[in-house]
Amino acid sequence: MSPLPPESWRIAGVDEAGRGPMIGPLVVCGVLADPEGILRLKEIGVRDSKSLTPRRRSALCEAIREIAIDVSVQTVSAADIDRLRTQGVTLNVIEVRAFALALRTMKPSSAILDAADVNPERFGRMVLEHAGIQPEDCTLISCHKADSTYPVVSAASIVAKVERDSAVQLLHREYGDFGSGYPSDPKSIAFVRGFLERHEELPDIVRKTWRSSRLSE
Repeated sequence: MSPLPPESWRIAGVDEAGRGPMIGPLVVCGVLADPEGILRLKEIGVRDSKSLTPRRRSALCEAIREIAIDVSVQTVSAADIDRLRTQGVTLNVIEVRAFALALRTMKPSSAILDAADVNPERFGRMVLEHAGIQPEDCTLISCHKADSTYPVVSAASIVAKVERDSAVQLLHREYGDFGSGYPSDPKSIAFVRGFLERHEELPDIVRKTWRSSRLSE
């Protein structure tokens, strides 16, 4: 790739929310910004979504969408996760595919990934391969804790978390308050156990391939 002037760089940050829950979707978000946009992200206080209150995340999410050149959100439902895992697809590869979809539409000159693999370099290579992006066409950083280091990835983590929370709220309206969906949440555990007792099977919103969701066994 021929060198581009800094002002024309298109920098993508990609992160996820919902890898660990036993209920609800996995959400992957890509945020594309130019250098000026990244400065604006810093100015509005973008940082790792886990350190922000829900209200602050929602406010920042709106600002991020205004600042970004593009925002790509990929949602993988619990049912799709189960279908892929029963076909032998690992959770890491599911994430690779979702990260790749987020990148593919944005066509960045640089990409920064919050790696979901113990080997961040391998994760980055796989994402570019699945996205159909040649390494020489996109400068890549794939590392752990990128959401705490790079504002554009922090922005992606915020949007992903807001989208995941919104999806969970919609599921609450249909199924009742099952909490956060994480296996450490007593509400989530009680929901799974209660649903199994009443229906003798789990709903599609529960990841049946998660060991923690098979609480009646």
